[in-house]
This record gives sequence, C-alpha cells and structure tokens, in this order.
Amino acid sequence: MEDDGGPEQRSWAYLPDVCLRHVFHWLDDRDRSRAALVCKKWSCAMHSGSLWRCRTITFYGQPSRARTLEFQSALWYTKKFGKYLKHLEIKLSNPYNTPFIKKFQVIMRGLLSHLGKCNSHLVSLSIKYLELDCLIWKNVVRAQFIKNLAAFLKRMSNQLDYLNLKGARITLEEGCELLNSLSSLTNRSFISEINIEDFFSLHLSVYSSALFHQTMSKFHRLTTLTFNYNCMSDELLDILREHSSHSLCTLNIKCHIHDPHGQVVSGMSWANLAKRAPKLNVNFFFERVMKHDHLARILLVEIPVRSISLRSCYFSDPDWTMRPTLTNLLPAYWHGLQKLTLELNNDRELLDNELLHLILSCKRLLFLKVWAFLSVSFMERLLQNRAERKCILTTIKVRIYTAQEDSTEEERLLADIYRKFKYLIDSELNYFVITYPMV
Repeated sequence: MEDDGGPEQRSWAYLPDVCLRHVFHWLDDRDRSRAALVCKKWSCAMHSGSLWRCRTITFYGQPSRARTLEFQSALWYTKKFGKYLKHLEIKLSNPYNTPFIKKFQVIMRGLLSHLGKCNSHLVSLSIKYLELDCLIWKNVVRAQFIKNLAAFLKRMSNQLDYLNLKGARITLEEGCELLNSLSSLTNRSFISEINIEDFFSLHLSVYSSALFHQTMSKFHRLTTLTFNYNCMSDELLDILREHSSHSLCTLNIKCHIHDPHGQVVSGMSWANLAKRAPKLNVNFFFERVMKHDHLARILLVEIPVRSISLRSCYFSDPDWTMRPTLTNLLPAYWHGLQKLTLELNNDRELLDNELLHLILSCKRLLFLKVWAFLSVSFMERLLQNRAERKCILTTIKVRIYTAQEDSTEEERLLADIYRKFKYLIDSELNYFVITYPMV
C-alpha cells in the first residue's frame, strides 16, 4: 500500500498482521477477495490459514441467484484453502428431486476426494438431515454416497474428533459401515464426540443388534454420545463402561414415539456406568412418549439425569396423564436435575400444584421451560418462591395455554405480576411469559 496518503491510510498500511487477519475474519468471501486486491500485504492476509479453518456449505434445493453464487463461492474457497480446514459443516436445504440429489452426490464425491488428499487438520465434520431413506435417494446414488463418505471417514479417522450425522436415516448395516470407517485403520477409534440422533431408519430395534454392539465397542475415548433410545441396552451401557468410562461426560438420548422403546434396561447397568464414569450427565428428550408406564420403564433412579424434555408436540391423548410423572418419577432426580422442559397439551388436568412442588424440590434446577395449561396465578406463586430463595431458577420461559381466544385479562394479570417482581426479573432472571390461545 502506498504511503503517500493521509494519516488514516498510513494507519491501515501499518496495521499489525494479527489485527488485519481479525478484520478479514469478519468479511464474507466476496469482500475478502476484493480486499486482497488492495496490496500484497492484504493479499497475504487473505491466504492466512486462520481464516479458512471453519466452513459451511449449504446445498439449496431451489436456490435464488444470490444463493447459487454463495454456494459456488463457498465450494470454490473450500477447495482452494482446503488444507487449512478444521471444521466442515454440510447442509442440505429442501432437497426436492432426484436430479438435485444426484448433483449433490457428485459434488460431494469430488469435495471429499479433494479434502482427503490435501487436508490433515480436519477435526470436526457435520452432515445433518441427509434423510437417506427418502425416495429421492435412488439406490445407486445412495450406495455411491455412502461409499464415498465411508472412504473419507476412513482417511480422516486418525484426526477427526467430532462427527455429526444426525438425521441420516440409514439401515443398520449402512450405519455400522460408516461408524466402522472411523476405526478401520487400527480397529479402534479415539473420536470424542458422535451425534447419531435419528441416524438409523425409523422402527429399527438397534438395541438388539450384535453388529451395533461390536461397532460401538471400537470407540475408546467418547466424551459425548448423542443417540436414540432404540439403541439403548445393557450391552451398550457395559461397552461404554468398559471402554469410555474414563472420558465419558454426556449422553444425550432422544426417545420418539415411533422408535422402539419397550426394551428393558437394568438399573444395575446404569449404576455400574455411573460409578465408573463420575462426570457423567444424562439428558433425555422425549417426543410424544408421555404415558407414565412407558416413562417409568426408561427413567430409572440410577441414572444421573441433568436434563429432561417432555414434548407432546400439540398432540393430545386421554392416556397421557402427567400427574404421576410429575409427582412420582421426576422428583427422584431432585439432586441433579438442572434443566426441565415441558410442552404439554394437558387440557384435561391442571398441574399447577404438582409442577410448583417439583420445581421447589429440585435443588439444582436452573432452567425451566413450560408450555401448558396453567393458571396465571402459578407465575405469581413461582416468582414469590424465587424471591424467597426457595429455588435457584435463572431462566423461566412459560407459554400459558388458554381455552379462550381473548386472553386480554390474562395478559393484564401477567403485566401486574411483572411489575410486582420487576426488580427480581430484571436483575436475576432470563424471563419470558406469554399466553397462547389453544382453540
């Protein structure tokens, strides 16, 4: 850059490299390429490896011109600076037909092949919601994609530390093939975090598969594992205890109504794992699994539960009686539960007293999110208890369902409650409460 300009231009000329790279960090690809034309120093900054460690590539099903250019730019720069890449995220946005999927498969084959040859730093890979069980994935294209991805994972297995294949929806054999790719070189993997939520196709009883157990036994340093309850078994817990207890910190478990979840898992298996893995926290996410007997079979007292989410997804069922769950099951976790999410269509039963008693009994509960039929007075009682330090909540997010279209009176009462506890809310709480007509 010439030094014959004013003081402002000279200050840019002598800007330290670390500061210049920080400025470039906030520019998109187009602005970076333009800035690189200013001078040699800025061109060198453009080629700094620290700028290209993270990349997201979004494949749009029906892209606008702007999104097409965005995609082409992201792909081009990923290939050009692929040797610096540490974190790669691939997104599929509204895939709508077979030709699009075929194009996606071809582009991914080239990209993975290129990165496999030039990159030795990739530690994180995320390819979510592939939904390989959809009809737009023809058998040949699907098989080729899985083959290419497996080959890439095998090549990167010694350096990958995080893999997210949430929503892949593949068969048991295909899923185990991909996971086995991470350990194929040494017959063991030291990856620390895996997300295989909705990884397998619906209705599969993965928990009874010897192939799955054999595959999971190859992971020896897991810290976080995210999966569906249809994978849960005594065998899996024993494998985690034997191979990853020294490192295991978090299990995120989703249980969906359409996933098999009737298997019996021993409380002793949970107790043995918790004893060997003292840092372990378990987070449960239930979707439309609301019956007390189903939950009682899953929520065993030996589990070190940190978070529970129960969502009815607006569905209603006369058999979904939440009172025994709130009064009998959840209080067992009073010493460890930190986060509670309840989205209930409980129009047949009022739960104000049971919910408040549960909150007050959970001594470490920090986060509360409730969408349910509640009386407005529940909020006043909750805030009064919080003001008296009878609970330690820091986040309160409540949607109060009402059976009337006009909720003016309820909104007025909530405003009065806010004014009454304004100092507490503004100084100590992340607070959001509204009414929501359910008519």
